[in-house]
Amino acid sequence: MTARAVPDDEAGRGEAIDVLAAGGIVALPTDTVYGIAVALSTTGGIERLFAAKRRPPDKGIMLLLDDAAQAATAGAMTPAASALAAAFWPGGLTVIVPQRPDVPWPAVLTGGARTIGLRVPDHPAPRALAAGVGPLPTTSANVSGIAEASDAAAILDQLGDSVDLILDGGPAHGGPASTIVDCTGPTPTILRAGAIPVTEVATVLDAAGVEHHLRDADAGAGES
Repeated sequence: MTARAVPDDEAGRGEAIDVLAAGGIVALPTDTVYGIAVALSTTGGIERLFAAKRRPPDKGIMLLLDDAAQAATAGAMTPAASALAAAFWPGGLTVIVPQRPDVPWPAVLTGGARTIGLRVPDHPAPRALAAGVGPLPTTSANVSGIAEASDAAAILDQLGDSVDLILDGGPAHGGPASTIVDCTGPTPTILRAGAIPVTEVATVLDAAGVEHHLRDADAGAGES
């Protein structure tokens, strides 16, 4: 059955939360591209996300969060991760943190790693859904190897019968992907330079008294 699209407003977000709670897949706008998401409580839900994208489950999926407080329920927030979250959330920063030993995540969520990627996006839709159903496994709304869908029509074209509801927020905002900082080791490292310049990451870490060794070359890669 082809997915139904509803406006990205209070009523539409309420319907999306109901669909997620019932085990469905929802396509939703974020501060960059559209994503597809499923509730963590859905048995086999993350596998459905990979199947929708026609991509093998060889990489972990990040969790979109309602706010920084929700991060502590999902992972072990290190001093570096906490400082960066306070400075850049909501926004284009993803932190990789150790999994909490008392919160077992499905191996397919993390690609088998003992870490988890967390982000609070600068868009009210994913934050509202995460507030409604908990940390939200989300990946880009596209078939693997094809450009990300930029609006509801493109999502229908690529993923129509693989998702249950599309939260239509108009054209995607676009822009650079989030900067990914690995905060699991002795010092933070940059896994992907993106929306947050690496120089700004370094400045926040300096202010927090967190040791790091971000190279000048990495910092230059983060500028745009």
